[in-house]
Amino acid sequence: MIALDIECSGTEPHKNSILSIGGVDVATPANRFYGECRVWDGAHINEEALGVNGFSHAQAIDLSKKSEIELVQDFISWTLAVHDRTFVGQNPSFDRDFLIAACERGGINFPFAHRTIDTHTLTYMHMVERGIAPPFDEEKHHTKLTLDTALKYVGIPEEPKPHNALTGALSHAEVASRILYGKPLLPEFSPYPIPWLSQ
Repeated sequence: MIALDIECSGTEPHKNSILSIGGVDVATPANRFYGECRVWDGAHINEEALGVNGFSHAQAIDLSKKSEIELVQDFISWTLAVHDRTFVGQNPSFDRDFLIAACERGGINFPFAHRTIDTHTLTYMHMVERGIAPPFDEEKHHTKLTLDTALKYVGIPEEPKPHNALTGALSHAEVASRILYGKPLLPEFSPYPIPWLSQ
């Protein structure tokens, strides 16, 4: 699996642009990818999104950075050495859809599967199996099991702010490993025991 996280200039793949991509090969976690790019010409830049990912407007349009499609091609090249290229993340369809849109803009084929594994569902299921009620938003009438909630559930600290694509990918990889295999994955999180195994 590839733990994937993408930071963008907004939330709409056909209006906004990728700003950075982080990836971790879950089978070989030392094999990691991180890269940044400028927004594509005409892309919308949402200031709220920049507040989340920490990029400034100047960084988002920096002409010295790679283009979006150059970054995506670098990421695709990196994945060629990964045996299982299934994406895993908190909301991997978001990241996948941005890659699809970038490939369309750049005139290249999207080489990945549409099926993904999401840590939201994995964590939700694991909580239910253990008799724990997943967090629920009574006003919006849906789950509020965020990435930070999943991180705390598996025993590791919340993701630092502002969000970084590699930090996000590392977090997704660790959550997936602890839930799916019952074991820590990354040296960054080795000091933190898995709560349900240490009780």
